[in-house]
Amino acid sequence: MSKREEELLDYSDTEETPVTTVKADAQDSAESKPEAGNEGDSTAKGSYVGVHATTFKDFLLKPELLRAIVDNGFEHPSEVQQTCIPQSIHGMDVICQAKSGLGKTAVFVLSTLQQLDPVPGEVSVIVICHTRELAYQIKNEYDRFSKYLPDVSTGVFYGGSSSTKDDAKALKEKTPNIVVGTPGRLVALVREKALRLNHVKTFVVDECDRVLESLNMRRDVQDIFRETPHTKQVMMFSATLSNDIRPIVKKFMQRPLELYVDDDAKLTLHGLQQYYVKVTEEEKNRKLNELLDNLEFNQVIIFVRSSSRANLLNKLLNDSCFPSIAVNGAMKQEDRIARYKEFKDFNKRICVATDLFGRGIDIERINLAINYDMPKEADQYLHRVGRAGRFGTKGVAVSMVATEDDEKVLEDIQGRFSVKIQEFPAEGIDASTYMNS
Repeated sequence: MSKREEELLDYSDTEETPVTTVKADAQDSAESKPEAGNEGDSTAKGSYVGVHATTFKDFLLKPELLRAIVDNGFEHPSEVQQTCIPQSIHGMDVICQAKSGLGKTAVFVLSTLQQLDPVPGEVSVIVICHTRELAYQIKNEYDRFSKYLPDVSTGVFYGGSSSTKDDAKALKEKTPNIVVGTPGRLVALVREKALRLNHVKTFVVDECDRVLESLNMRRDVQDIFRETPHTKQVMMFSATLSNDIRPIVKKFMQRPLELYVDDDAKLTLHGLQQYYVKVTEEEKNRKLNELLDNLEFNQVIIFVRSSSRANLLNKLLNDSCFPSIAVNGAMKQEDRIARYKEFKDFNKRICVATDLFGRGIDIERINLAINYDMPKEADQYLHRVGRAGRFGTKGVAVSMVATEDDEKVLEDIQGRFSVKIQEFPAEGIDASTYMNS
C-alpha cells in the first residue's frame, strides 16, 4: 500500500476506540438495548423476532414527524429501525449493515429530523451517497417526512444536471439545513467555499461500501469530513459491508453502535421467492415474454449487463406490446431522473435497467425482479433482487442462467447467502403466494 493510501485511512486525529455493540439474536427481545457502559466487542446480529413489538410512537418523536409517518402508511418499525433509532436520535454514531428493504434510509432521515433545530443559513446535516438517483431519492424522503416541519429545508447536489457555479449560486441564495449529494459535487462546492459545513451536527454516508471502496470517492469524502466540526454524529449504512471496508468505516467514528442484521450466510431476503431458468442466449427474449405474460406483478424491474443491451431490450419489449422504459448510465442525467420518476409514479410498470438501479433505489410497488443477465458477483445479486420484496413485503426474483459463468455465479449466490434457489416450476407460480392482498 502506498504512503498516500495509508494516509487516507486516517480520517480523524483520534485513535480508534472500542465499539458499543447490540445483541439482537433470536433468543433476545427485539427491544433489547445496550446496557449502560457496555464495551463488549461482540457482533450485533439480527433476527426477525418481535418486529412488530414496537410502534413509532414509542420512540417519542416530534408530533410533526409522527403525523408524516402515519400519512405515509407506516406504523411498525422494522428490526433495523427498532434497534438503531433509539440510539441514533440521541446522537450515537451508527454502523448499520442490513439487507435491502428494511428501512435503513428511514433510520437516518427520521433521526436527523428528530434532532434538527433548524437555523436559517446553516447546514446541520450532510448526507453522501454514490449515485445521483439515490441522492434524488433521499432528498424526496426528507421532503415527505418533513412535510409538517415548514422551517426545515433540504437541498440536493450532484453533477450532470447543473454546474458547480449554478449550485454555488443556489446555496448563496438559500442555504438548506440538510444537504444531500454525491462526493464529487459536494467536495467541489466545499473547495469553492460555497458550501460551509462548520455547523454540521450529523454526517451520513449511505451505501458506504460503494462510496469508500473507490479511492477517489474516499478522498472526496475525507476532504468533506475534515470541513465539519470534530464533535458530531456519524452514521453509515449499507446492504453489504465487507471485512475490508469495516475498519475504514470505523475510522470516521467514536464508539459506534454496530448493527449487522442477518450477517454472513444469513444475509438474504425474507418473503422473496427466488428461482432460476436455464436458457441459451437466443432463448432469453422468448422466456422473458413468457414470464411477463404468465406472472402477475405490480411493477417489474429487468436487469441487464450494459446500457446498450438495456436500450435494445427496451425497444424489443415496446415492439412486443410491453410498454417499458430503460434507465442506464449512458443517459443524460435529466433523462435518467425523469424516467426514474415516471416509473416510481407508476406511469410505467416495466423498467429495464443496468446495475445503476441495483442499489438503494426504493420503489415500493416492485414485486418482480428478473435477471435477464446474471450479475457478476453474489453481493450484486442481493442488491438487484432486493428491489422486489422491500421492507418485508412479498416478491419474486427470476434469474436467467445461460452460460457456465452464470452457473458459477448461481452457485456462489447459494453458498454466500445459504439460500436454495429453485428451478422455475413448469406449472408457474400461484400469484397469491407473492401478490400482497
